[in-house]
Amino acid sequence: MWKRCWEGLRPLDPNRSVKAALGALVIATVAITTLLTIVAFHSAIELRVIALLAVIASLVVTQFVAHGLAAPLDEMTDAARSMARGDYSRRVRVERRDELGELADTFNRMAADLEAADRHRKELVANVSHELRTPIAALRAVLENVVDGVSEADPATMDTALRQTERLGRLVEHLLDLSRLDNGVVPLHARRFEVWPYLSGVLKEANMTKGEGHSRTDVHLHLDVSPPDLAAYADTERLHQVVANLIDNAVKHSPPHGRVTVRARPGRAPLSLALEVLDEGPGIPEADRDRVFERFGRSASAKGGDGGTGLGLAIARWAVDLHGGRIGVAESPRGCRILVTLPGDTSGTELTQRPT
Repeated sequence: MWKRCWEGLRPLDPNRSVKAALGALVIATVAITTLLTIVAFHSAIELRVIALLAVIASLVVTQFVAHGLAAPLDEMTDAARSMARGDYSRRVRVERRDELGELADTFNRMAADLEAADRHRKELVANVSHELRTPIAALRAVLENVVDGVSEADPATMDTALRQTERLGRLVEHLLDLSRLDNGVVPLHARRFEVWPYLSGVLKEANMTKGEGHSRTDVHLHLDVSPPDLAAYADTERLHQVVANLIDNAVKHSPPHGRVTVRARPGRAPLSLALEVLDEGPGIPEADRDRVFERFGRSASAKGGDGGTGLGLAIARWAVDLHGGRIGVAESPRGCRILVTLPGDTSGTELTQRPT
């Protein structure tokens, strides 16, 4: 009841209503004029002097109230001009409880939304550039081998190039889903697949692209799948993003002639999968294990080393979250161990994820 009464008194409170403030200004002006007129009738002061004093007093009060009302509008105008120039970091102070205070608060929320949209746009461009590098590098390697005479333009080689081209087209479509995360449902085309041949293909592509994105060609890739006929349920294109980015990250941080192991084991649920990528590098400090999965987040040991964009692990986490799985840095006696768990077939139909 007290809240309802307090809200009902708002139109009469000058501190919470611009209309009430303007009404108080009129009342104050009339009161000053009336008071000075009464003084004039009971004193020897001339009426024209009283009128002049009344005008001056009214102007002072009006100027004081007008300044309080116009200051937030001037600040919002300056912030809007900065936003028009591309600076979405400006905010206005919210010191009032009236309609202007609500307007300032709404303006700040709008500025924050625009800043987030601009940041997402830039991150999308960076993600596209990062993700397109792998299939383009693989396709370039195949074509360079054919041009240099290292391999013949036989059907097998052309089939590899064709598969990379097809994957490139699918990857463009999938990366565009990043822009739909804030607007609707992102589809996850999950299916049952055999893990060994699938991961073998991913490692084969990784071997072909070594030396393209970075100069590491001495790192050995090893695949460990048990049991050999292990099957899982996932979106293979999304999972390819996860594995390829984890391998790329592991290769970059491996020591000379190091070894990167991709290990797959069955999960607890039917068709679930536990996937590990292990390297022999310096590892990730415990304080940085959560931050490395953020966009542009990199551990202290990785800064200044390879010139990476810090997007690979963030993209991997996005794809794993889309499956409803988990990804994280697990304990390892040596190097870095990234553990990915996928839940398997939880619905039997196409899965979707709504933005949270």
